Amino acid sequence: MKTAVAKSLFKSHDYHEFRKLISDLLLEGKSTGNEQSESHTRISGLNDARMDMLDKTITISEENIAKLKSLKKKYIWLVLAEGWCADSSQILPVLNKMAHESGKIDLKIVLPEENEDLMDLFLTDDVRKIPKVIVVDKESGDVYGSWGPMPKGVSDLIRSYKEKNGCIDEAAKADLQTWYMKDKGISTQNELIGLMLEQEQLHLLEE
Repeated sequence: MKTAVAKSLFKSHDYHEFRKLISDLLLEGKSTGNEQSESHTRISGLNDARMDMLDKTITISEENIAKLKSLKKKYIWLVLAEGWCADSSQILPVLNKMAHESGKIDLKIVLPEENEDLMDLFLTDDVRKIPKVIVVDKESGDVYGSWGPMPKGVSDLIRSYKEKNGCIDEAAKADLQTWYMKDKGISTQNELIGLMLEQEQLHLLEE
């Protein structure tokens, strides 16, 4: 696992580099990933605009800032994400703000198709799903856990909609966007900070 993480970090982008990669590809009529399509490019454009907005509006609560600053170690959040992924566009700006406020977290982003060995170590229900946040101890390189591909509220909404309607259609996607807008990144903050504090305590007890 450490080898896969190290190789991926070598090819990683910080948040601003990732945003520039998306923007540069859009100028060429392209998206991230090997599969190029009009749909992927269109969605990437929408996601790029969404991230611009969220960069300006997302805030981290004072309570969560205090929790982030209370972390005993320094970490890397290694995130598998794509420019055409709607959930990635909702979550990455939150992660960027959290990392900045913490003073103890470096955010690094990698593309799944360039890092398949890493992706396959962090499947969701035996399937590749993104975004996936991998929590890495910056000093030791140990993996403390992972989070994703979405907050529990989104997972619950998708499961309920599928049970009722049999598939995820455009109406479901609209419901998901509404959920994210109302949530304002709070669920992502709370769930990921909870994971960080829990895993840090476990590892400190083992040392």
